[in-house]
Amino acid sequence: MRPAVLFPMGLALAGLASCGQPAAPEAALAEEEFTPVYNGIETRLLDDDLVNFLVEMEGARGIPDVEDYARCAAAQYALIRGYGFARHLRTNVAERGGIWRGDAIYTISATLPRGVQTIDAEVTARDCREQGIPTI
Repeated sequence: MRPAVLFPMGLALAGLASCGQPAAPEAALAEEEFTPVYNGIETRLLDDDLVNFLVEMEGARGIPDVEDYARCAAAQYALIRGYGFARHLRTNVAERGGIWRGDAIYTISATLPRGVQTIDAEVTARDCREQGIPTI
């Protein structure tokens, strides 16, 4: 009788033991496979401190990658113009045939602008370089 009771319990314990084995994280796999192609940035000055950035890339994992590319463009543009900050107003992203396009608008300023979506241009541009995201 005891072997019949122990056998199912042994299977249950073996099953629980396998639960603790970590699987390969999907994020790590996705990071290894991420090889974007950055096709370029177009800037349009809409007003003295209002700038439109059009970016295009292939191999994006999704909308955040395109938004990051536009943010990097905005950060470097602000620095080129002698400003230290930018504030994100909006970004529209579309994908067609594997080509991702972003249409973003930022304000640029010498002082920290009001709002929650502000970026420190110097810090952001440095972060972009470290991540391999091109800027203007």
